[in-house]
Amino acid sequence: MEPLESLLKVGIAMATPLLFAALGEILAERAGVINVGLEGMMLAGAFLGMAGSYYAHSPWVGLLLAACGGTAGGALLGFFAVRLGADQVVSGTAINILALGITGVFYRGLFGATGSAVTVATFSPLPVPVLKSLPWVGPGLFEQNILVYLGLVAVPALHLFLFRTRPGLRWRACGEFPEAADSAGIAVNRVRWLGCLLCGALAGVGGAFLSLGHSNTFVENMSAGRGFIALAVVIFGLWRPWGALGAALLFGLASGLQFQFQARGLAVPYQFFLALPYLLTLAALALRSGKAAPPAALAQPYRRQ
Repeated sequence: MEPLESLLKVGIAMATPLLFAALGEILAERAGVINVGLEGMMLAGAFLGMAGSYYAHSPWVGLLLAACGGTAGGALLGFFAVRLGADQVVSGTAINILALGITGVFYRGLFGATGSAVTVATFSPLPVPVLKSLPWVGPGLFEQNILVYLGLVAVPALHLFLFRTRPGLRWRACGEFPEAADSAGIAVNRVRWLGCLLCGALAGVGGAFLSLGHSNTFVENMSAGRGFIALAVVIFGLWRPWGALGAALLFGLASGLQFQFQARGLAVPYQFFLALPYLLTLAALALRSGKAAPPAALAQPYRRQ
């Protein structure tokens, strides 16, 4: 069972950054804003997480900076998409390009033009007594770092907020029927602003996991398309936290498979294994095409009449 335990452990770790970003995207899209800038916010979080940990010698400082950096990206999206009513897809794409350029410039400026790898303090695994000894799932699920556990706890918490509380109902109304929400006294654009900020913060935390939870360094374009996969996770999970968890685990396990296949030296070009998560993304979107119903007012700017 060792290969399966190893696959589960790697798969859960690879799913964690997708889960954080997807949960943030659910909050934003349920409020009526689509954040295509997830990729850039995750990349900013990965860089700031590494830089904070490097200079403060503490991964917690890096995590805080990563969340702040993602929040700044969310504020930028909120300004253009909510305040100015600009096209949300174009605004998010611009954030992705901006983050790619800024992180590259600052990384080379701080750590050298050659981009040599810098190692930093990271979050160590926190084995859970007794549970880590469970067969099959124990080592994979209960020998992870604190960020993995926080991501798993965030899923039921967000589900309860959105679907079991009055504020959650008001939040979802802003993405479904903003006119009705406004007539009921809900500040629609204020909720959308908050959705952008929280989405950015969670995406930044997801990016920080890449540099502080999965590796102990930063490389340019480290997010490697995970922000776009997180968008697919939201769609495949039907805009629900539990669905996003299942979809993130599916993509995480696909990413884990590529390492196992390469380690076994199969007579298949390694590029196929690298492309496996992205091929799965396309397949998932094709399967959900025509079946997934996004919030009715998604990506539609709201102006009070």
